[in-house]
Amino acid sequence: MPIISTNAIVLSSLKFGDTSLIVKCFTQQEGLKSYLVRGVLKPKKGGLKVAYFQPLTQLKIIANHNTKGTLHTIKEIQVYNSYQFMYQDVVKQSITFFLSEVVSNVIQEEEANDALYEFLETSFTWLDSHEKIANFHLVFLLNLTSFLGFYPDTSDREKQGFHLLDGFFTDPSYDKNVISGNECVQFKKLLETNFENLESLTFTKSERQMVLQTLITYYKLHVDSFRNPKSLDVLEAVFR
Repeated sequence: MPIISTNAIVLSSLKFGDTSLIVKCFTQQEGLKSYLVRGVLKPKKGGLKVAYFQPLTQLKIIANHNTKGTLHTIKEIQVYNSYQFMYQDVVKQSITFFLSEVVSNVIQEEEANDALYEFLETSFTWLDSHEKIANFHLVFLLNLTSFLGFYPDTSDREKQGFHLLDGFFTDPSYDKNVISGNECVQFKKLLETNFENLESLTFTKSERQMVLQTLITYYKLHVDSFRNPKSLDVLEAVFR
């Protein structure tokens, strides 16, 4: 059973029995992996702590990777890139739960992807350390599509419609997959934004929800297994 040392980002955790967790992580060395963490829910001193396995926590782990099964075990663990505000701030916490659901849903690769890992690591560290984050999740979802293979083709961005299924700008039409009008205008505005100029991105509350729904529809059309995150209602309530 090979022993692997790697950075890892927690995507989800599921209670297993009375005292254990199954934790899904995206690891830098080997992509998506699930770990059985025995006894972590027992009250005890020292050892593994439940707090290590909160959504999007960045860890450094030494693990046994089972070559014959899908569940692995963790030998040593420490928090890496420790967050200061992610779990104390209600808005950041809501974004964290939402994004952990989305990332857990769309990342399936069981192999290393350094560029994707670095994007996730940098993005979540940015979220923790900045204050004006109302539109962070929108920019994140858009940028994530470049790693999933369906970032919008912007070569005809002067056109007034966007085809969500085909992923390019086009003329407005009655095609159900083409957005136009204000929905397309706001979507274009998002395309001009990155984390560095995020503060300049302005949406009304209704526009923010509209753009989020556009992105979710876009994901549904391009990721077969994608479903509405359970935390979506909480996220929308936070920004009302």
